[in-house]
Amino acid sequence: MTTARWISGKVSGMLPGAGPQRSVQERLDATLGRPGEAHSPRALRRLLAQLRAIVDPQVSEVEGGRRAQDLADWYATAEPAQRQDLWLLMSEQFVADPQVARAAQAELAAALGTEDQAAAEVRFRRATVSPRRRLLQRISAFDQGIRFLVDMRAEVLGRLKADKRLQALDVEMEYLFSTWFDVGFLELRRISWDSPASLIEKLIKYEAVHDIKSWADVKNRLDSDRRCYGFFHPRLPDEPLIFVEVALMDHLADSIGPLLDESADLADITRASTAIFYSISNTQTGLRGVSFGDSLIKRVVETLKAEFPRLKTFATLSPIPGFRGWLARNLEPMLALLDAKARASLAQALRSEAAPADQVLANPERVAQLPESSPVRIALTRFAAHYLAQGMHQGRPIDAVARFHLGNGARVERIHWAADASPKGHKQSFGLMVNYLYDLKKLDRHRSQLAQGRIPVSSAVAALQLQAPKEANQKETR
Repeated sequence: MTTARWISGKVSGMLPGAGPQRSVQERLDATLGRPGEAHSPRALRRLLAQLRAIVDPQVSEVEGGRRAQDLADWYATAEPAQRQDLWLLMSEQFVADPQVARAAQAELAAALGTEDQAAAEVRFRRATVSPRRRLLQRISAFDQGIRFLVDMRAEVLGRLKADKRLQALDVEMEYLFSTWFDVGFLELRRISWDSPASLIEKLIKYEAVHDIKSWADVKNRLDSDRRCYGFFHPRLPDEPLIFVEVALMDHLADSIGPLLDESADLADITRASTAIFYSISNTQTGLRGVSFGDSLIKRVVETLKAEFPRLKTFATLSPIPGFRGWLARNLEPMLALLDAKARASLAQALRSEAAPADQVLANPERVAQLPESSPVRIALTRFAAHYLAQGMHQGRPIDAVARFHLGNGARVERIHWAADASPKGHKQSFGLMVNYLYDLKKLDRHRSQLAQGRIPVSSAVAALQLQAPKEANQKETR
């Protein structure tokens, strides 16, 4: 290669727009920026220096927190691409020294079984803790630091699939949040109509199961025959992390309509024997992976039993959000599980000119009006029972709501036709809903059963199940 060509290649590599996307380290080492890069190399180095200043061992926790506040102030006005540069710096530039970690690992391996093992283990653990963790701890120190980090992780999660380089930062944040938001640090508080308006507005904002349409709607959900409880963290005192809405009744609810009916009469809570959990909503996307639900339900049950000793039954009225999509993918194998008589009846009903299948199933009102004897209604209910009782993937229920409640020790109790007449309910499950029963004496037994790959169901649901051929039973339906 001639000297001219060599110089030309080097210069062209320095020009903006040349070459593929550069790594963060390449950008830090460069002189010139390229189109599409949010920060010039010099600005990127300044941002890195700002991050390192936060964890400078020579400064106090207070000063570190003040510097973190300055970073948060910058972040508030930063463009999305600039924020992503910050995440990448935090993910890639604050890592444990691999050579020190390997040396500590070798020392631990050599010390196993000796009196030096404990000390070697301590050194190994310290060597594998990344400076990133210290950075996040310092950022959490200022007044709004926890709020800042939770919101930041919500943004990071939105980019995680597109940029795997952010995984280290995400995992570190999830680990710290699991510690900071341990249920031992959370306060269970009742939310009532007398709570501050700002808090009630957050219920409206975060309700994820049954949308709250008006102030009259939320007032109905906070009336005297209802209870609403949320978990709160001392650093986020006005922000429920998760909340549950409960109806006090004398029977197992079979439809969401009466519970959301603002004109319905109040239930006599002196006669209430059943607590129905009809909506549970997580409010913070940034806390994904941090589990509150199990502890929330246990604490709420204890609180309700103390206030209402007559309560004996604790159950949900839950949507089946994945059912309709799953059935669309698995309709043929489900039809094959019906016996010949059931298939013939269903085929005849679907050919009926009075109620063509595509019109019936596309119309929520017509679905709700199908009589108990309708072959379409019978088939859909049995398919739902199969989905809830046998739908597993990698040892876990495939339905997200089922996974939550069954993982908490509940069992599939009853399936209800036309229980949710809303467009959302029809889109998710043709309006079908399900009760998950929390039998307080059998929670551990049900968890054990689920761990063995068997979903706990009531006899009523078991009777609805479709029995697959033995060879098909070996495969998990997804």
